[in-house]
Amino acid sequence: MCKLLKVSRSSYYKSQNPVESKRSIENKRLKEEILKIYNDNKKRYGAPKIHKILINQGESISLKRVQRFMNDLGIKSIICKKYKPYSSKTKVEERENILKRDFSTTTINEKWVTDITYIHTLRDGWCYLASVMDLHSRKIIGYAFDKVMDNDLAIRAVKNAYECQKPGKQVILHSDLGSQYTSSKFAEYISEIKFIHSFSSKGNPYDNACIESFHSALKKEEVNLVTYYDFNAARLAIFQYIESWYNRKRIHSSIGYITPQQCEDMARKSA
Repeated sequence: MCKLLKVSRSSYYKSQNPVESKRSIENKRLKEEILKIYNDNKKRYGAPKIHKILINQGESISLKRVQRFMNDLGIKSIICKKYKPYSSKTKVEERENILKRDFSTTTINEKWVTDITYIHTLRDGWCYLASVMDLHSRKIIGYAFDKVMDNDLAIRAVKNAYECQKPGKQVILHSDLGSQYTSSKFAEYISEIKFIHSFSSKGNPYDNACIESFHSALKKEEVNLVTYYDFNAARLAIFQYIESWYNRKRIHSSIGYITPQQCEDMARKSA
């Protein structure tokens, strides 16, 4: 048969028992690792973060190759629609914007930002989360969750952050012009702890972009994927998202692809 077809015996037997190439074996291994990282992080990571993890693990792989493998596997990060601000016709008194979109810091407890977002439950309807972020570490350092959106909710979130962080110097706290933050009760508390209060300009959510980004991630990666039965179910899910995932496991490109907790720990060690 080999003589008839003018094919060498070695080529014939090689075709009958093909040996998988090293490149093919490596591709399969990398795809398995990419899929593992993707699933370990609850399908929340896209190619850039998966690529960074692979590099940290000692792999030699380009971002484009990770993107191609993810496409082959049919996987991608959860995507949310870009936040579109809308102008309100309600008359709001302008307050001083001290931050002026300068989110730069040299260490922790210099600049904090805070805001409130809405979370729906089947039995208890709308519930409200007030969050406080340290701009240096991007860590959520304080939060409060309740069925009512009032002054106390906003104050509790800041109070939790203050008691947790125990800042030894004056902090700039930035918020929007919501009634909870412009109330006399909130102002009294801010004065009591000797913070400087900075406010976003009217109709400018980009002035508070970092905390807006956190709430967007929370909705994209957790809230919009499930339906909460009641307040307690939502509260537990938010606690797990912030404490177990966002602060301690989720890497952030803005702080060099480390977690907020790692960033805070590094700042405390260098202090």
